[in-house]
Amino acid sequence: MSFDILVKGGILPSGVVADLGIKDGKIAAIEHELNVTAGTAIDAYGNLISPPFVDPHFHMDATLSYGLPRINASGTLLEGIALWGELKPLLTHEAVKQRALDYCDWAVSMGLLAIRTHVDTCDDRLLAVEALLEVKKEVAPYIDLQLVAFPQDGFYRSPTARENTIRALDMGVEVVGGIPHFERTMADGTRSVTELCEIAAKRGLMVDMHCDETDDPMSRHIEQLAYEAQRLGLQGRVNGSHLTSMHSMDNYYVSKLLPLIAEAGVSACPNPLINIVIQGRHDTYPKRRGMTRVPEMLKAGIKVGFGQDCVLDPWYPLGTADMLDVAFMGLHVAQMTSPADMRQCFDMVTKTNAEIMGLNDYGIEVGKTASLVVLDAGNPVEALRLRAERLCVIAKGKVVATREKRETALSLAGRPASVNRRHRTPVQDQ
Repeated sequence: MSFDILVKGGILPSGVVADLGIKDGKIAAIEHELNVTAGTAIDAYGNLISPPFVDPHFHMDATLSYGLPRINASGTLLEGIALWGELKPLLTHEAVKQRALDYCDWAVSMGLLAIRTHVDTCDDRLLAVEALLEVKKEVAPYIDLQLVAFPQDGFYRSPTARENTIRALDMGVEVVGGIPHFERTMADGTRSVTELCEIAAKRGLMVDMHCDETDDPMSRHIEQLAYEAQRLGLQGRVNGSHLTSMHSMDNYYVSKLLPLIAEAGVSACPNPLINIVIQGRHDTYPKRRGMTRVPEMLKAGIKVGFGQDCVLDPWYPLGTADMLDVAFMGLHVAQMTSPADMRQCFDMVTKTNAEIMGLNDYGIEVGKTASLVVLDAGNPVEALRLRAERLCVIAKGKVVATREKRETALSLAGRPASVNRRHRTPVQDQ
């Protein structure tokens, strides 16, 4: 048998060394050694072969707009929303589309091949919705792009948001979003969760809601989201993003809340890079960092992934489309530094995020779509430590990005020396 692509001698996340044969866009064989011909051979000896990175929470309509029309001086969520409101009237279809395509190119170079992006539905033109629907079609050969209808200014608070959100869903946006903590009252926030979940249930869609992205411990819309998921039979189709208020909630209340979220099959997506710079801005000291209770949620059986959220936009002045950066920051803030915990953080930006997005044809298994990344690391924990180079990215059976290994030669008085960042640690990855 001849393969289109043969990846030789890579290390799978399980630690097994194997060759991968790719044919007609699918993984056709995984064996210790494949002595066959191939149109393209990739030398992966000693390097980790990972499924592609996945980001279940992003804002592609705003990405790469940093500084337009000004910079977020306070660094707060609310100023970011206000700044986005100033930018929206200035947006053009062409500019939104080009910035999104530029970001997608960047993402591919980092092995990020599946993204769920929220798109604002509070602009009556639905300009960004139209632009990102076009982007979704154009990048389909290499990126799985999901769009969330997101009423940024409030489903009820913004006069036309309800109508526009339904219009966006009619246009082909496939996930229902919301922002209950930004409604005029807690009661309106609760009502919005109910109606948005009912819309999703009626249409057979998934739900991904910005939920309780605040330092206010009394913002408890996640409770309503879990209730609606169970009431409407949406288990496994609902995600609560951010959930930062849980960082400040009373421990007794959280001890009741976590089992309810788990029972309802609601997943969670904190965004470490953004949560820790936006939250706690009103504090002096002690200063809260705001990321939700990741270890506690995992222990309760809740599916938790990490999202990027923002790159160079009104809310965040940094970012590189690198999900290893996201997981690296997440494990620090969550204090998940045991070998098993660090390995789980790697899974949270790969297979767990794929599960949150409902990507069924994902993973390094025979018969799955051939999308994978060759990393300059020996195992997932080393990949996190190094934020490893992506040596090769394969998307749907095609090589879409390659990069040379970086090596450093030193010139030191009295002795030759070189630097190898890939030192094995005495504690093996688990």
